[in-house]
Amino acid sequence: MPKTLLIIEDNEQNFYMMRFLLENKGFKVIGAENGRLGVEMALKHVPDAILLDIQLPEMDGYAVAAELKKHSEIDNVPIIAVTSYAMVGDREHILAAGANGYIEKPINPDTFVDEIANFIASD
Repeated sequence: MPKTLLIIEDNEQNFYMMRFLLENKGFKVIGAENGRLGVEMALKHVPDAILLDIQLPEMDGYAVAAELKKHSEIDNVPIIAVTSYAMVGDREHILAAGANGYIEKPINPDTFVDEIANFIASD
């Protein structure tokens, strides 16, 4: 059975690229275009991992990560921030909010799937 990944991303091009790369490696991908919907989808589907943008409408990635960590049924689901926020302190801020990892955009298509797979394997 393929691993299910939830991508919470409001940029269609970024979502398409991540989905394309992941589905080509056998992952099942579901998506949400804003933070609030992302939380609902995570609770409904309990994915194997969540890929989370930080700059989102309705709820930013920090609030999403913190909200997800409040729910015991998904507390062990790894949250990987995939974001263009790359200033000093951004990585630490999202990790403190509840993310388990951090990947900078633009993603590297040659290494992206392996990076995501490492988070799932270490779970």
